Amino acid sequence: MPSELRFSRSDSRLPAPQAPVAGQSPDTARWCARRGWPVHPLAVRRKTPVANCGHCRTDRHAPAACPCLADGGWCHGFHAATLDQERIRQWWGRRPELGVGVSCGPAGLVVVDIDAHPAQPPARDRILPGIPISDDVDLTGLANGFHTIAVLAALRGRQSPAEDATTLRVRTPSGGLHVWYRAADHRRWQSSVGTGTGRALAWQVDIRAHGSYIVAPGNTTDAGTYTPVGDTLEPAPLPVWLAQELERTGHLPATGVPAPRPVPPRAQQAVLGAGGGRSRVRRVLAAVLAPVEACGQVPEGAGFSDALNRAAYTLGGLIAAGRLPREEAESALRDTAAAARPGQEHRIGHIIAAGLGAGLERPLHPTGRRP
Repeated sequence: MPSELRFSRSDSRLPAPQAPVAGQSPDTARWCARRGWPVHPLAVRRKTPVANCGHCRTDRHAPAACPCLADGGWCHGFHAATLDQERIRQWWGRRPELGVGVSCGPAGLVVVDIDAHPAQPPARDRILPGIPISDDVDLTGLANGFHTIAVLAALRGRQSPAEDATTLRVRTPSGGLHVWYRAADHRRWQSSVGTGTGRALAWQVDIRAHGSYIVAPGNTTDAGTYTPVGDTLEPAPLPVWLAQELERTGHLPATGVPAPRPVPPRAQQAVLGAGGGRSRVRRVLAAVLAPVEACGQVPEGAGFSDALNRAAYTLGGLIAAGRLPREEAESALRDTAAAARPGQEHRIGHIIAAGLGAGLERPLHPTGRRP
């Protein structure tokens, strides 16, 4: 640990911020969606999501089971986030005064949230979780997250993310900083905001990733505007050294995430068995879609992409064999996938198109065999 570190209040200063990305929320929402960042509405001039409808406030249900999402509603905050430009037009067309939030997980974002709240620093063993700071290190003047992330960076011989001009940085109204990175390694980095897990990168430095959202650049609240700093408006790949620190501090999902529920043998027989009528179609769809539906029981992981691809491939084969009506099967598949992973319509569409297309080329006969 460098013993010569000194801190002052001026350490949290940054170059003068640029003008906001966009002057109005509808423009900001479209700007984010074009970059592949699913968006959802925030309450007027606040940094919190729009309140749920009356039904969702009184009826306890998982976000994936909420009927409002399928109907184009925005209940359940970042769970409703979308890339669909038509839905964005509808949401902010009706309420242009609403703010814009970005769902970090589906966007593939890892945002370092640096706070500058005036507070008494904690004990030395809590400044950098898991890293002891010896008594011979002078911490006089250490007062906020800008200081603690600087200590961590100095310890690793790296530049502080607060000074990383290669990536999108956004000054917050409270004087903090959001440093945006792309998760380039396909790992599902977990948030340390609002999780109750106790994980954190450093004192007054949290991570926003899967399981949370971030206020979009250009968004204005009663406290001020979230304003980009410098010339860079795109997130850079997450630095390797930061990824190592996130892994060390528990920002990866726990092992043992439930796998998609297998199709029961009786349901498998329903898929391959004979029979006709509406009841048979419903049984077949329920059996094939069960693993996709099961993914909605956990917010992350659970092999959703694989489950959706397998279901699309199976349905394609059944459609090609004349055993299911295409429009009904495809609609049921899309609805089930959207309920399991709200706000991921673009990704879901690509997976379904690929799996369904492959299945249509190989009809699935009642014997369960393909040509």
